[in-house]
Amino acid sequence: MSDTSTRPTPGLIEAIRFLTIIPLPGLSPMSEQSVVRAIPWFPAVGLVIGGVLVAVDALARPLWGDLTAAMLVVVGWGIITGGLHLDGLSDTFDAVMSWRSRERKLEIMKDSRIGAMGALALMAVLLLKVAFVAGAAPAWPALLLAPMLGRWADCYVIYRFPPAREGGLGRTFNAQVRQSDLWLASLLMVASAWIIAGLAGLITVGLVFGVAHVLARWWVRDLGGLTGDTYGALCEIGEVVALAALTVRWGGM
Repeated sequence: MSDTSTRPTPGLIEAIRFLTIIPLPGLSPMSEQSVVRAIPWFPAVGLVIGGVLVAVDALARPLWGDLTAAMLVVVGWGIITGGLHLDGLSDTFDAVMSWRSRERKLEIMKDSRIGAMGALALMAVLLLKVAFVAGAAPAWPALLLAPMLGRWADCYVIYRFPPAREGGLGRTFNAQVRQSDLWLASLLMVASAWIIAGLAGLITVGLVFGVAHVLARWWVRDLGGLTGDTYGALCEIGEVVALAALTVRWGGM
């Protein structure tokens, strides 16, 4: 009888395990190498998360109305991801908005305490998500695509920009991710955007790409590279940009 513990876990399963709290029993322990295998499947996990959010919205909106449904969706969003990217968002803004030296900013990012700028960033992202979801009609295209686009933005910046520290997961990601991984993630993202939202979906991909690129360049100049926390921040900001673009009411202009 073969030892299944020595078999590598499929990348999609590793991505679900790394990016969500969805229980997946019977797997071998997670390693840095297994997480690297998961990178091209990050957008696919976003689609899984989006499916859960669509279900929450569909159940809650008829019962309690738009605002309460949107709040439940955003709460569910944080729960299913374990707050992974929200933590990175607060740490990143505490650091980059501190106007301290590069070394001190990197130290601030390691501090588990949250400061004023981190709290403001969290509040802004969560309130914007609630507002965009509450005003969406219908909400399902945005809820499916926003989690995908946030995680696709991470795939892009992991490959494109250097890490800030010698050690850590960011260094491992950047050193081992391949161009083919980015192409696979991008193909899945573009195809999904076109199928779900057509031209609006493709425009949204371009907007998220532009925002992620500009912010990543800023933070590389500021910090000397990117970290796991900045990956989380870029995911959250990418989600907000996607929600904004996919719920805009062109008829009201």
